[in-house]
Amino acid sequence: MVLDAQEIIKISDQKDLKYFYFQFTDIRGTPKSVMLPRNRLEKILEEGVLFDGSSILGYATIEESDMRALPDYSSFEILPWAVEGGRAARFVCSINKPDGTPFPGDPRYILQKQLERIEKKNMEFFVGPEFEFFLLEQKDGKYVPHDTGGYFTFGPLDKGEIVKKEILNYLDFLGYMPEAAHHEVSPGQHEIDLRYAPALFMADRIITMRTAIKTVAAKFGLYATFMPKPFYGINGTGMHIHQSLMTPNEDSNYFWDEKNKNGLSEMAYHYLAGVLSHAVELSPIFASWVNSYKRLVPGFEAPVYIAWGTKNRSALVRLPAGDKTKKRFELRSPDSAGNPYLQFATILAAGLDGIEKKKECPEPTEADIFHISQKQRDSMGIGSLPESLGEALHHLRNSEFMKGVLGEHIYNNFLYIKQKEWDEFRSYVTDWEINNLLPIL
Repeated sequence: MVLDAQEIIKISDQKDLKYFYFQFTDIRGTPKSVMLPRNRLEKILEEGVLFDGSSILGYATIEESDMRALPDYSSFEILPWAVEGGRAARFVCSINKPDGTPFPGDPRYILQKQLERIEKKNMEFFVGPEFEFFLLEQKDGKYVPHDTGGYFTFGPLDKGEIVKKEILNYLDFLGYMPEAAHHEVSPGQHEIDLRYAPALFMADRIITMRTAIKTVAAKFGLYATFMPKPFYGINGTGMHIHQSLMTPNEDSNYFWDEKNKNGLSEMAYHYLAGVLSHAVELSPIFASWVNSYKRLVPGFEAPVYIAWGTKNRSALVRLPAGDKTKKRFELRSPDSAGNPYLQFATILAAGLDGIEKKKECPEPTEADIFHISQKQRDSMGIGSLPESLGEALHHLRNSEFMKGVLGEHIYNNFLYIKQKEWDEFRSYVTDWEINNLLPIL
């Protein structure tokens, strides 16, 4: 149920809310926020918040800097951790230009445009992320994993367990319906899974969940990071995205067909074909940092090869067990450091492109692709994801499809910002080069 302004004001006074955060993200997915006191609430609900867009990365030039952040009433949430100094709530905002039209550089708007395409067809895009992160502590001036645990480790109660319990309490209070929390494969690595939800709500929730995780970790003297590969030689952090197209009331799943051997409808196969065919172009959005490609290497349970399978965890897309409303695809290349609005928007756009063009889906691959030779992969038609951000940007630069999905503003600004990041990274002389090359060259 979406509240109106008067209902929000009434609840705010009943709950004695003192402060309100009005939030949005920059082009990279970094949260931006302004905190306003209760006495400004009525005006801001009506008029939004004016801000300088030229100070937000990838937004606007000085000549066109005036922006207005308009709160989405459906995003109103009371923050359970914001109690000291007065209780607080948050709104996620959409960004408008001075003339009142949507700002094309707003990542949330890019997702909304894709969702509008399926609303007319009585479809809703549902996603469920497996959200991974590291909990670190400082020793001798360096960040290190807070424990030595592994996958599903269960041991004496430690800070990691306490942190996860408090995070789950917060997420439950917010109505996010967390489904599980467990230790992941690497030391100090953890995962929290949320029940699937409509894509726009989930993207908003991910931004808030990042804040919750970092807030709780800091409370217990730990540092939470979503950096994809903070340590050499161990698994990195991803955000597998489970996805399906369903009716808004969730009683029918367009991906399900009980007569098919895999339980997939014709639409589902076309959707999957679209995602696979655009996988290379999607990579700079799914894995958007130079460090993301340290995770995407063979041997660490991260997908490298463009294939799908019903049980295959070495493939880019996996078909988890489940039928009817639980029939879904699991895309394994995105990481939790990216922009969820752009990640969800481009996934959906690729799937819809497959549906509209009736693209043919390749046969599933059940073999461990990591142990298949390059010659065998070539014969099977299995391609590879980009090996670096630089390579990924090359494919993005040549993609008319992605330019159409992202729009000129985000497309051009994203390329500029990320090319600068790549140029700075590739020109940096690392310790590895000094240690291994200097003695012999």
